[in-house]
Amino acid sequence: MRLILIRHGQTPANVDGIIAAAYPGPGLTALGFEQAAAVPSALAAENITSLSVSRLTRTHLTAAPLAAAIGVEPVERPGIHEIEAGELEGETSKEAIKQYLAPMVAWADGNLDAAVPGAFDGHHFYKRFDADVADIYATGAATAALVSHGAAIRAWVGGRAVNIDPHFAVKNHLDNTGIAVMEGSPDDGWTLITWQGLPIGGPGLSDSEADDPTG
Repeated sequence: MRLILIRHGQTPANVDGIIAAAYPGPGLTALGFEQAAAVPSALAAENITSLSVSRLTRTHLTAAPLAAAIGVEPVERPGIHEIEAGELEGETSKEAIKQYLAPMVAWADGNLDAAVPGAFDGHHFYKRFDADVADIYATGAATAALVSHGAAIRAWVGGRAVNIDPHFAVKNHLDNTGIAVMEGSPDDGWTLITWQGLPIGGPGLSDSEADDPTG
């Protein structure tokens, strides 16, 4: 299966550097809606027959233009949401952001026991994300797209792609509507084909001024 992982469009929390992982989460900024609107044309060459979103509002809004363009109803999945922020939810300081991202770095080192204070560890994260990917694979779709989140996509790709260093996704940014394309299966493993850190609509949809703690 070809799996296209799309980060959601820009949110007010991304602009203001707020850690916002809780349900239902913020919507999109005006730029975020522009980014979402650019997704269908950017992926026009892909024969997407399965489209999934997380439980958070921003993924639903980002997926809407693509869903309308390809005529596929998005399926809300319970496990592809953002890495939980626990006690750091709503924080904006650089120290808090560093603390939020620290477990992702530890997971890349193989320490899945690491967790954000008051949140879940890497074992829980990969179990829930893997379960949703397995369900998507079971649909039989040759090409599937899922709209998820910056830290979640970076952690999952880094932990599951067999052809990259696990720290690759930690070291490489993923802007709003940036994508990672994986090919493979839950049984045979996944190969990273494309990592496009900028919005798939082009660099003109990037916001270099946003603090964006998870991208």
